[in-house]
Amino acid sequence: MKDDSEAGSRDQGTRDKTPAVEPAPGVAQSAAAEKASIPSDSTPPPLVSAPLAYENPSFLNSADGRLIRIVSEYLEPLARFRREQIQDTVVFFGSARFRGRDEADHALELLENTGSTRPAPREEQPAKAPDIAAGKATDLQRKRAVAAVQMARYYEDARRLAQLLTRWAKSIPSRKHRFVVTSGGGPGIMEAANRGAYEAGGKTIGLNISLPFEQTPNPYITPSLNFEFHYFFMRKLWFAYLSKALVVFPGGFGTLDEMFEILTLAQTQKLAKKITVVVYGSEYWSKVLNLDVLVDSGAISPKDIELFQIADTPEQAFGLLRKGLTENYLAAELAAANHPGVHDEDLMAGWTVEVFLGPEIAKTRK
Repeated sequence: MKDDSEAGSRDQGTRDKTPAVEPAPGVAQSAAAEKASIPSDSTPPPLVSAPLAYENPSFLNSADGRLIRIVSEYLEPLARFRREQIQDTVVFFGSARFRGRDEADHALELLENTGSTRPAPREEQPAKAPDIAAGKATDLQRKRAVAAVQMARYYEDARRLAQLLTRWAKSIPSRKHRFVVTSGGGPGIMEAANRGAYEAGGKTIGLNISLPFEQTPNPYITPSLNFEFHYFFMRKLWFAYLSKALVVFPGGFGTLDEMFEILTLAQTQKLAKKITVVVYGSEYWSKVLNLDVLVDSGAISPKDIELFQIADTPEQAFGLLRKGLTENYLAAELAAANHPGVHDEDLMAGWTVEVFLGPEIAKTRK
């Protein structure tokens, strides 16, 4: 048996006969440059401090940072709502595609898409009176001309309703802001709602969403309550989280989506509160929805129709909102405030239900 030293000598001889492999030119140059950059004492050059994880854009905007982005869209709005003393909200939904008539009474214009500030193509715009008279308007343009008049009315009705609601809410004695008008922050019905609340001197909230259009928040939103969301589901959470009532004006896919989401939560008792839902514009919604078909087919219960009420004037809608908000929330707070031993500055000691409902509506509760 040969010893290890002899085997080692044989292995060494074999290795010596193996032809050397020359490094690629680029690798050799890189290695040489790296060697040249190392000081003679073998100490590498100083490093710049790495960015903190929460200040590192490449991480925060990556797939790995998604959870942080999602949580941020919960915590940042929550902090602002607390700072601004917002106790609860009333949410307005409706079409974002029609502009309202402003003080200059400009021609009604259809926007390109939900969230866009760019007008729709000319062939999709509501027809002008001269074009209709000259026979130049298409069927689509004529239909949209009629619809434009209705949508302008809904804009003004949403504006008026927001004014009525905000003036009433401001009269409620509380350290916090009650039933603050909230919208999706864009144009159309959303602008009308924010505008009405602004004109009534109240705070008003805009929950905007970043879209692949040039969407900008409408100017009537309270600046400190102007929000921008990336995730639709986080925006929806904030629509539902603080809301005590919902007003649904005529609209499209987004309006239907938000309305049925809230109705489904109420139907399945997933809301830890009572919510008043007012569907505005019976003429419009009777053409869009036929919920009796769902009842007749057994898809929903007959009592599910009672999850919402219908209104056709701002005054009627305001009466429904005031009644629902008072019975579901203010009455309980009044009872607690007038109960012996209860002391809370947010509760309305000494006030009566009749103050908020009015004597006629209050009678119907008894």
